[in-house]
Amino acid sequence: MSASSPAPRGRLIAAFAAVYLVWGSTYLAIRVAVETIPPFFMAATRFAVSGALLYGFLWFTRRIRPTAKQWRDNAIVGLFLMLGGNGLVCWAEQSVPSGIATLLVSAGPFAVVLLDWAIHAADPEKKRGTRPTLPIWIGLALGFLGLALLVGPDVAHGTGGLTLLNVGALLAATWLWSAGSLYGRYASEPAEPFTASAIQMVTGSGWLFLASLLAGEPFRLHVSEFTPHALGAWAYLTLVGSLVGFTAFVWLMKHSTPAKVYTYTYVNPIVAVFLGWLILHEKVDSRTFLAAAVIIAGVATITIAKAKKPAAPAAGATTLPAGSATARSR
Repeated sequence: MSASSPAPRGRLIAAFAAVYLVWGSTYLAIRVAVETIPPFFMAATRFAVSGALLYGFLWFTRRIRPTAKQWRDNAIVGLFLMLGGNGLVCWAEQSVPSGIATLLVSAGPFAVVLLDWAIHAADPEKKRGTRPTLPIWIGLALGFLGLALLVGPDVAHGTGGLTLLNVGALLAATWLWSAGSLYGRYASEPAEPFTASAIQMVTGSGWLFLASLLAGEPFRLHVSEFTPHALGAWAYLTLVGSLVGFTAFVWLMKHSTPAKVYTYTYVNPIVAVFLGWLILHEKVDSRTFLAAAVIIAGVATITIAKAKKPAAPAAGATTLPAGSATARSR
């Protein structure tokens, strides 16, 4: 999708800054919030508020009336994105440093490529999905090498808050988020991106509340123990992470190109690692820098390769994958 109309340079800079900095900072905010607020409950209340605000705004200003099918499809996407993606990230960040969590989640493009290839292989008419090209395979190899460098030694020794369970949860989050995004992309009768994301947040909060209940969080919930820092982080995630960052992303998708917009996938980890080191004094050593460089190189290789040879969207599919806008409103 190309830019639909030229936009003032100042607005473009401000929008890119929002996507780069706001979404890069959400992992830090999650880490602070879940120190005293149960993870699934924190995510559920956050998306319930932000989703209701966005849906209410669209209802009164655009008179949106989503169909039953659009509600169903986006409720499924919300299950994958909000519960499977964001919920698992929140749970894992109780012990995993925010910078490391961000680098692991930045492997999302690798999951998208492999899942999209599986869709292509399973489609008899080959109208959906794409087959990876050589540059994309190189990007995948770099990404997996970077992940091995990042977590391999710590997982083997159980240090740095990294265990097989925590790392597995974060990697599962990337796969579930990617699956939800692709499901939204290929769904027929897709809702407009703002409407789709509002529904995903509202229904996703319901899935998260259910997970919170099953995890027993309501029975050990003590609001008096929520620290001001945790509450401030929750408010930041709700109002700034979800709404400001999301709005900037959707606006950029209309006024810039996907290749430029998706540079956030390798800028966000840099921002997150730096903020985690600066504010929470998280450990950043030479191995972290090396792994980050390799992972970001892999993501950049895939992004550039896909930009040079974009896949034709399936009939009826939206050019902006449902959920991709909220994909970084972590």
